[in-house]
Amino acid sequence: MLASTFTFWDVLWSMIVFFAWVMVIAWVIMLLIDNFRRSDHSGWAKAGWAVFLIFLPVIGAITYTVARPKLEEQAWATSNAPATGSGQSVAQQISHLSDLRAQGAITDAEFDELKKKAIAAA
Repeated sequence: MLASTFTFWDVLWSMIVFFAWVMVIAWVIMLLIDNFRRSDHSGWAKAGWAVFLIFLPVIGAITYTVARPKLEEQAWATSNAPATGSGQSVAQQISHLSDLRAQGAITDAEFDELKKKAIAAA
C-alpha cells in the first residue's frame, strides 16, 4: 500500500534531502575540527564556537565560515614547510649559499660544508 503512494519523484526527493543533511553534518564536523586545530583562538573562543556549531549548526557553520580569518592558510603553509633553523627551506638555503659562492663571499669548501649542514638539518 505504501509503495503505491510513494512515487519515483518522492524517492528522488527523499534522497536529495538525505544527502543534503549528510553534507551539512560533514561541514559542521569539518568546522569543529578546524576550530579545535586553530592556535589563534583561546580556549573560551573554541568552546564558544563549538557550542554555537553544535546547537545552531547551520547558522553557526555559515557564521564561522565567514568570520574566521585567513591566517589558517598561512599557518598550514608554515607547518608543512621543512623545518630549518633560519625559517627557509633547504632549497632556498642552498640557493642562497650558491649566490654567496658566486659573489665570492664563501669558498667552495665552505659552500660544501654549509650545504651538508643544511641538508642534515632537514
